[in-house]
Amino acid sequence: MRPAAVGRRPPQGVTLHPSVFLTTSGRGGPAHLSPLERFNTAPAHTAEAALLTCCRSRRWAQRLAAHRPYPDLDALLAAADEASYDLSVAEIADALACEVPARPAADTPPAAITALRAAHAAYESRFGHAFVICLDGWAPGEQLDQVLAGIRFRLGNERDEERAVAADELRRLARGRLARTVQEAQVGHDGAAAGPDSPSVAV
Repeated sequence: MRPAAVGRRPPQGVTLHPSVFLTTSGRGGPAHLSPLERFNTAPAHTAEAALLTCCRSRRWAQRLAAHRPYPDLDALLAAADEASYDLSVAEIADALACEVPARPAADTPPAAITALRAAHAAYESRFGHAFVICLDGWAPGEQLDQVLAGIRFRLGNERDEERAVAADELRRLARGRLARTVQEAQVGHDGAAAGPDSPSVAV
């Protein structure tokens, strides 16, 4: 299953999240600045808009934007984790409501697509939001099996238990999306590849 970003965002592609504060032209800042430096110096509303592509929690985005500047990527990711842990049940529910299932890869067998759709429908019927899981570290060919196994296993959770699991997966997704946003922009900045082989995925 092809890695894909999920949420109310543009279709799948190489760049998973709009890097509006990381571009080398326009409002993103001078080209000589690193992506993180451009993020640190971007207008608050610009930084928040980009952060919302990683996690659809307004307070999460506002908090990260307000605590700039960050000395390095690790500090930014640590702040993202801390902000995620502080979200209320209602804020997590709002963020989860903005996640939607990813489309399977074009070469996914029809039987697998049918099984995936049925699993998603069962999960959404039980818990009221899309299934989310971070697939960092899993090869593309293994991701479909991980998603199906994850849904089937988590369907046995009680609502409170699944809420906690989904919140942690959402945190991991936000962290991975944010890291990749900076790292992918760094590719354009210094010409060197960066970031994990397998992106964070919600499906």
